[in-house]
Amino acid sequence: MIKKVTMIVLDSVGVGEMPDAAKYGDEGSNTLGNTARAVGGLNMPNMQKLGIGNIIDVMGVPPVKKPLGAYGKAAEKSPGKDTTTGHWELAGVVLERPFPVYPNGFPPEIIEEFEKRTGTKVLGNKPASGTQIIQELGDEHVKTKCPIVYTSADSVFQIAAHEDIIPLERLYEMCRIAREILQGEHAVARVIARPFTGTSGNYVRTYNRADFSLKPPYETLLDKVLAAGMEVIGVGKIWDIFAGQGITKSIHTNGNTDGINKTILAMNELDRGLVFTNLVDYDMLYGHGNDPVGYAKALEEFDARLPEIISKLKEEDVLIITADHGCDPTTESTDHSREYIPVLIYGSKIKPAVNLNTLPCFSDVGQTVADFLGCEKLKNGKSLKELITYSL
Repeated sequence: MIKKVTMIVLDSVGVGEMPDAAKYGDEGSNTLGNTARAVGGLNMPNMQKLGIGNIIDVMGVPPVKKPLGAYGKAAEKSPGKDTTTGHWELAGVVLERPFPVYPNGFPPEIIEEFEKRTGTKVLGNKPASGTQIIQELGDEHVKTKCPIVYTSADSVFQIAAHEDIIPLERLYEMCRIAREILQGEHAVARVIARPFTGTSGNYVRTYNRADFSLKPPYETLLDKVLAAGMEVIGVGKIWDIFAGQGITKSIHTNGNTDGINKTILAMNELDRGLVFTNLVDYDMLYGHGNDPVGYAKALEEFDARLPEIISKLKEEDVLIITADHGCDPTTESTDHSREYIPVLIYGSKIKPAVNLNTLPCFSDVGQTVADFLGCEKLKNGKSLKELITYSL
């Protein structure tokens, strides 16, 4: 029996456009492949051994003859390309309808109600890159003390504020008010607090962000693990994405390095159950920031830490490395992209060199985890356990 699964989501590390990418304006997107080409090749020997270069062509990371575990990619069955949709589908929830998006900003009835209940006017109210809008409107925000409201191609209502102008607790309170307002037809996937610091021309976002998500519509993998008497440790923004549902312990992180450190600590702490990690820097700093050099460096830094992560695996443990969507830093867009995600599964019980090809649904990953841990089946997904494991 598998006793513990560590699932690490490399936020936005997609592996190529899906067949319907054109509907989302994402033709040509390939976050991993294009990033590698943009920097003249990646140095990722440890991910290479697991089979990342066997999934797609990655410059600098050629395929190996016998990857150490199972490898492949997964298609998103739900409509959309956002963080919540991707993580929920990994955990067994397939959406029938996409979350609402606001390419022209939020309608007057939403903004007026928000201003009334918070007692302040807002700046912005348009789609924008989070790193760019604080440079554009940061000075006006500091002068007027009005929060910056913006959205993106994703289903998000984001509120940016300088930590010295609007204290964090007040910003979070504003987000909770927005979450109460944004229900029904306007039930966006996430309301996000986007605090920043710095001075004119040099504003930078901080790691004090907080996501205020909808609750999943039905039980997820996390709930099933708890129901089976095991623990779920969420590292990074997992608590936010699932609105705390199905999580026994949440660990806040300040970027990828901190996230990796705390994942290792969680692996040591947990006896039975699931460590579920989101490493956010790929998306937040480099994908949305159209920074392929930074993206590549972050990928190589994770690769360098991978042996340390693997060394913490016990005989009855499994490691899964995957993603939730794409965010190609080489395209003109600063938004997420509709892409396949990588799936790498490794452990002493996992057969080497099993080609998963293209899985039809992210939930195949979650269903496999449920099967590994002996949980009740999820509503969606097909388990890969029999295909990829030695007799357990």
